[in-house]
Amino acid sequence: MKITRREFIKTSAVAGGALAASGLLDGELETLVAATPGAKAAAVTEEWIPTTCWIGKQDCGMLARVVNGRVVKLEGHPDHPRNRGTLCPKGVGQLTALYDPNRVKGPLVRTNEKGVPGTWKQVSWDEALTLVADKMNEVRAKDPHLLVWQKGRSKAKPFYDTAFVKSSGAVKLHHGAFCSDAGYRALEYTIGTHAVLSPDFRHTKYLLAWGWNVTNAGGNKLCWITWPQQLTQAKERGLKVVDIDPRLRSAAHFADDWLPIRPGTDLALALALCNVIIERGTVDWAYLKQYTNSPYLVDKDGFFVRAKPTGDEKEGNPLVWNAAAKKAVPHGTEGADPAMEGEFTVNGVKVQPAFQLFKDHVAKSTPEWAAKITGLPAEQIRKVGEELGDNAMIGSTIEIDGMALPYRPVAVMAYHVAQQELGFQALRAVTMISMLLGSIGAVGGQTSDFTWKIHKNYKGLDNIEITDSPNLYLNKSKFYPINSNNSSIVAKVMLNPDKYGVEKIPEMAILHMVNPLGSFPDYDANFEAYKKFKFVAVIDPWLSRTADYFADVVLPAATLEKYEGPISATDQYVDAKAMRIPPMDPLFDSKGDIDIYLDLCEKAGILTGEDGYLAHLNKGLKLEGDSAIPTDKKPTVREILDIWSKANGLEEGIAFFEENGVQLKGPVKAGKYYGYAADPVFGGVIHRLYGESLLGYQQQMKKAKVDKIYWQDYTALPTWRPLTLDKSPKDYDLYLTSYHMIEYKQSRTPLPLVRELAPTQLMEINPKTAQAKGIADGDEVWIESQNAVTKETRKVKVTASYRESIRPDTVAMPHHYGQHTKHPWLKDDGPSPNTLFFTGEGYVTNTADQTYHVKVKVEKA
Repeated sequence: MKITRREFIKTSAVAGGALAASGLLDGELETLVAATPGAKAAAVTEEWIPTTCWIGKQDCGMLARVVNGRVVKLEGHPDHPRNRGTLCPKGVGQLTALYDPNRVKGPLVRTNEKGVPGTWKQVSWDEALTLVADKMNEVRAKDPHLLVWQKGRSKAKPFYDTAFVKSSGAVKLHHGAFCSDAGYRALEYTIGTHAVLSPDFRHTKYLLAWGWNVTNAGGNKLCWITWPQQLTQAKERGLKVVDIDPRLRSAAHFADDWLPIRPGTDLALALALCNVIIERGTVDWAYLKQYTNSPYLVDKDGFFVRAKPTGDEKEGNPLVWNAAAKKAVPHGTEGADPAMEGEFTVNGVKVQPAFQLFKDHVAKSTPEWAAKITGLPAEQIRKVGEELGDNAMIGSTIEIDGMALPYRPVAVMAYHVAQQELGFQALRAVTMISMLLGSIGAVGGQTSDFTWKIHKNYKGLDNIEITDSPNLYLNKSKFYPINSNNSSIVAKVMLNPDKYGVEKIPEMAILHMVNPLGSFPDYDANFEAYKKFKFVAVIDPWLSRTADYFADVVLPAATLEKYEGPISATDQYVDAKAMRIPPMDPLFDSKGDIDIYLDLCEKAGILTGEDGYLAHLNKGLKLEGDSAIPTDKKPTVREILDIWSKANGLEEGIAFFEENGVQLKGPVKAGKYYGYAADPVFGGVIHRLYGESLLGYQQQMKKAKVDKIYWQDYTALPTWRPLTLDKSPKDYDLYLTSYHMIEYKQSRTPLPLVRELAPTQLMEINPKTAQAKGIADGDEVWIESQNAVTKETRKVKVTASYRESIRPDTVAMPHHYGQHTKHPWLKDDGPSPNTLFFTGEGYVTNTADQTYHVKVKVEKA
């Protein structure tokens, strides 16, 4: 669809708009010169350039109003499926990030020692890139794994995560262990999808907003605007929302019921809801029998009973009990009707179906049991369990795209809630609620990714060979066999490699839009670990706290003024692609991120050739044959994206996106979106109610003699246990949790126009709790955390803010403050809660994912 704004208002009111825009800018960016009386006015040009938001996670479509080569306004792109003409506060406010005079204006080289605020000299790009490339090659000559590449939020994965990492041989460190990856691992293992949990909003009638920060964060896969838009439309159709969160404020008026759960106890609640559903019999037996391992027979040792070698094609398959024939047969035997409950004898051994084990497992998890753990009324828990079953409409169908599909209009939205001590098993248990109801992949039911495809981890996480020589982030190790690549755990490893059996620690790090000292928990461990790096290069528009203390070289990246993509633009119902198009040239002496990588790889001699950056980029972009990028010469970024666009059916190439901004491919077909409509159904995999391999990992870990704290949560069925943090002394009487604010996004948001809405850090506290401690609204308080394992304490001063919509035993701090050391717009904005959180035993999941809960005490300062 054409952007008609390009032809709209070429000259009217332009001069006034340009002058008003220039008045917003601090610093010496331009000089306004008074016109000479009678002199001819300079020609003014205006255009609207389609691009995408750079600040946020979901890359909303934007139109940039450009006057004389300078962006003066940003609006939402009306045709973009994810935001449909709207922008959030960050999207509008990023104009000030573009013109921020405190950006790094050119390549910097440190002139003082590391570990203290830096002093710098500005150098040429050639000098800076040569220095970084030489250090890269020096390290790679010893061992490529001595080079670490750390990303924040990647905006063009094929260019960075794939091409650069593979061509350089670097160890890639992630951000997901601080985001939602415990949920990703749980879903990959349980049903095979690479995402967490979200609803089919067009058809869902009953939604559990499980830790979903509705009005301030995006939820599964997206940033913000899309989900609230779809939620609002669903509410107008009668959707009921049950908010499960220690804080109500985020759900606001969207919530019909609020379950103010005690932090970290979500697993207990999920088990109790499963208990109610099974007790009432609102179970989708057809789904469980055909598409899950619920009927698999389990031996007394906890492992499946398998068919003995007979030459049959089902040799080795788990056995099920064929109720009609009264004998065990391999799963998938034609005509068999698997028993789901009971006890049977196979080869002289008593066995039970996995579902029977699960039923017995949750029988003790009554609402009354869960009430004592979660702090929720038992009757409220039971009511939700009953409503889930009543609204599931088990047995009903609906026609979509000419197919009669199961209709189960109940679902969960869950994402960041995964980051808690029992997160992996908690999200497994939450998913099991949807499995019992048969809503996985059904219309109106439980969705996960935007298309129903099976991730490689479905098999990979089921077949891990635990190694005695783990890598830097302990992947497949006896400590964390299933592993989400936690950079704070990496810091622990670097400080004590012998403890973890790691032979080599890295010598060089390249940090791309990531600020570990501001963004990651366990500040002290990360600070000490960065002292171990011999060389650190940072790619970032700003001088972050990490760069200030530890960078040897800073390479200034552009903000939105660059090419980047291709970018998914789907809202889960419309298939679309977009590109980030530069509305103007990069400001100062900055470069687009991809340009930096092309130049750096050229300097390092890894750009061209069969194993070079361009060859790996072709693989990442799925470009082959005549449609591939030539690998013998350096292209421009525009040329690369032009090749990709033409290879994907756009005759105009990149010019299509430069003119239109977004490619609308049409509605997402049912066969791509719904698991039941996929061919084969659910991608041909069996959903794992019972986690046999998890039990296997536990046995291997015990054999390797690791402490119980590592193996205790590798259980075949999600199992509640008391939380480590509750072992802190009783005077640490409050739970601290953190949350996201829509005004901020990592360290990308030094936006003064937005910061006016939330300029300083506040600690939310219930008024009754505060008053009992003699704390008034607005008082400064000390908040002190305690590590229940090591007994270490940490303490910061912060301002208390009354909130009636938070549990009395809980306090909360948003995690966006304390990111920078030198940026004048961010001075004195208060402490980061990451200073109070711990990493390591008891404060990460069994998958090495970070938890954002800790016990604290609060006293008036």
